[in-house]
Formats: sequence, structure tokens, C-alpha cells
Amino acid sequence: MTTQVDVSIEPIKQIAIEAGRKILEIYEKYADLEAITERKADNSPLTLADQASHTIISERLMALYPQIPLLSEEGKHTAYEIRKEWDRFWLVDPLDGTKEFIKRNGEFTVNIALIEKNVPVLGVIYAPVWNLLYYGIHHLGAFKETPGQTPVKLQVNNKQNLLTAVGSRSHADPAEAEVLNKYDISGTTSIGSSLKFCLIAEGKADIYYRHGPTMEWDTAAGQSIVTAAGGQVQDASGNIFTYNKPSLLNSSFLCQGF
Repeated sequence: MTTQVDVSIEPIKQIAIEAGRKILEIYEKYADLEAITERKADNSPLTLADQASHTIISERLMALYPQIPLLSEEGKHTAYEIRKEWDRFWLVDPLDGTKEFIKRNGEFTVNIALIEKNVPVLGVIYAPVWNLLYYGIHHLGAFKETPGQTPVKLQVNNKQNLLTAVGSRSHADPAEAEVLNKYDISGTTSIGSSLKFCLIAEGKADIYYRHGPTMEWDTAAGQSIVTAAGGQVQDASGNIFTYNKPSLLNSSFLCQGF
């Protein structure tokens, strides 16, 4: 698959960094992050940082690529009757890991993905506290970069046994352990937000199964990075995990570095 539009990764990286630095500014300004947190209709947290990041990303992307529609967690959710006609679009989580943000453990990210024909073909994840970028481009590979330094190309482990499983810091489900029991797991680790995908892409973990609910914007950038690093993300039937569904709620998925 080739991208239908000439999208350069460099400005997308810069947009993610700019949004991340705004998040960090708020993170450092407020001693009590709960005080700047509201609750959405589904009781999930929404902070000033989510909103500020969304504004930066949406404005910058629309200025650069006005022909490509955008779907963001914190923006207007376009009706399926309209977006089902989209051949490509941006899928954005302005602050992935809001619970980690509130807990102040640093494990939150900015996620930007480009979806083409329902599959992620480009993804950028930025961890503001660590000033660390991960990105993946279909057919070109996945990379890890400290801004200003030389990027390091990523490759999954591609091993079948003695696997390291990575799980969520804030979410867990007994069904996840049941699935992982089918594999030769030698160790486990946990981390927040989309950083789980990044650990698999760089070979620090090998398998991530998620049974509990996620949304499309939670997983798209991470899937792009894992796929570009040689891994895969599949649904319960073993098919490639796809996007722009009538419901933006994801089903269970298995992310593998092999």
C-alpha cells in the first residue's frame, strides 16, 4: 500500500512535540491536576491539557493538509454516514493516558496517525516528560528519537518463546491473562498509554493483549509503529486490526512482535 498524498513525517513530528510541550507546561504549572479535570459523559477524565493539545494538533494539521479530514478524541466526532466515505484521515489522541497524567507518573503520550483505507500507514507518538519520539511509516520503518539527535531504527524481537508480555498500568482484565497463558511468557511488564506498543516495536516486550475497551485513537499510532517495526496487530479472528468502523470503540486485539 502506498500513501495517496505526499505526507512528510517531519512536520507531523514537530506538531506532536509542540502539543506535548503545551501538555508539559500545564503538567508543571498545576500542583493538583485533579483540580483541572472534568468528567466526560462516559466518566473518563478530561483536562485542560487534553483540550490545549487538541487545539494545537487540529489547527496545525488542517493548515498543512486541509484536504485530509481529522478525527480527534476531543474534537467533533463526525457521523459514520459521512466518514465512511473517507479514503484517508488523521486519527488523533491529543493526550493518551490522561489517568497517568493525573497520577504524575510520566507515562502519557501524544498520538497522531494517518489512516488510509481503514489501516494506519503513518504514526507518531511523543512522550513529553521523557522528550522521546516514536514514529513509523508504512514500508519505510519505525524509529525512536530524542528530538535533535539521530533517530534509531526499531525492529521487533521476532521470537516465539520466552516472551515478555506488556500490560496496562491502569487497566486490567482476567481475560487477558487467560489469552496470554497460551504463549510461552517468561516475564511481564506494565506501562501506561500507547507506550506499550512502543516497547514492542523496540524489542523490550513481545506481546500485548487487550480485552478491555479502547477507542480507535488509542491504538492507531501505536499499530502503525509496531507494523513498521515488523510486528502485527490483529483482531480476535487473526485479521489485521482496522479502523473507521461504525462504532469507534475497539474490539479486543493482540499486538505481537513476531
